[in-house]
Order: sequence, then structure tokens, then C-alpha cells
Amino acid sequence: MTHSASLLVVAKAPVPGLAKTRLCPPATPEEAADIAAAALLDTLDAVLGTPRVRPVVALTGSLGDARRSAELRAVLRHVTVLPQRGGSFADRLANAHADSHRAHGLPVFQIGMDTPQLTPALLAESVDRLAAHDAVLGPAADGGWWALGLVDPAVAANLRAVPMSRSDTGALTLRALGDLDTGLLPVLSDVDDMTTAREVAATVPHTRFAAALAHLGALR
Repeated sequence: MTHSASLLVVAKAPVPGLAKTRLCPPATPEEAADIAAAALLDTLDAVLGTPRVRPVVALTGSLGDARRSAELRAVLRHVTVLPQRGGSFADRLANAHADSHRAHGLPVFQIGMDTPQLTPALLAESVDRLAAHDAVLGPAADGGWWALGLVDPAVAANLRAVPMSRSDTGALTLRALGDLDTGLLPVLSDVDDMTTAREVAATVPHTRFAAALAHLGALR
């Protein structure tokens, strides 16, 4: 099979107190980590169901301390797992692109673990857009972005100068891509707070993510 790109997930091990802390309250740290684990597992399902890509996960944090650790370890056996490198989040993103390209020598299409509503069909269509552009960017509803695809992953070094987790991160990322022919993908919502988490869960009711939110609601 000819692979069109590496499909890179930049992920944090869902450790209580470290993952999805903006869901607390109303969630406890353990519940927030359960939700994060569910989102990551759903994301990995979508990635593994996407044709003609090399699945890669750039991971930080301790899986041994993570919620749903055994499930995550079982799924991660089917992907290339790379450690995240760098101090800032922007540095880790740039390094993850470089490391993924070094591992497989392909264009890199990168997502996070905050969009459990992703499907293999949407991912395949989005990755295929790289055939017509130098780069593709998926804007997020909060002003950030949910996906960045680069034909030349070395361009990800430009991310090092982009402030992350701001309402203008998407616009600044687009500017950092300079004169590249950049195609825009559909706008999606990142799961950063409980309101957005519930909105996203309502659109994908049969996912682990929705089940984790439903369980949290049942406990309240």
C-alpha cells in the first residue's frame, strides 16, 4: 500500500491532575482524566480507520499513571509512538512533525486528542487535501486550530514563534505559514471546557467520549 502521509496525534497521557484540568469543576481530576482517555481512544479509533496513512502518536506523560492505561497500551501497539521533545508546547509540536517525518519520510498531518468527533472519512478527506496544497489548516471554533498538514514538515519549525492556546493562535499560525498555498478545513470545536465537551458529546452519542460524559452526569 502507498501511504500518502503520516497521521500524527500529539497526545498527553490522561493522568489525573494533569489532563483536561479545565473540566474541573464540575469534574474531579480523576473524572477529567477519564474523559481525556475516552477522547484519546476515540481519536485513535478514527486514525486507525483512516486509509493510506501511517499512524503516529507523539506522547508525553506516564501511561503507567494514566486512566484506562491497559486500553491505551493495547491500541498504541498499532501505531508508531514517539516521545515528545521540547520545553514549550510550540516546540513539542514542531519537533513532533520533524520526528514523524524522520520515522516515515512522509508529509505530516497532525491532530490532537481534543476532537473526539473526528471520523475516518473526515480525516481521509482532510489528508487528501494535501495533494492540492502545500499545507492545510483546520480552524477551531475557539480561534485555535485542530489540524495542521504540511507537505514539507520542516515548515513546522515556524510554529516555535506562534503563541499557543490563544484566541488568535489560528490566525497567527496561518500567518506563520507565510506564502504557502494553504487550504482551510472545516471548523471544529476543541474540547477545552465542560460546555464544549457536552456539545461535542451530543454530536457523537455512541462514542467512549459521550459515555464518559454521560457517566459523569449520572454521578451528579
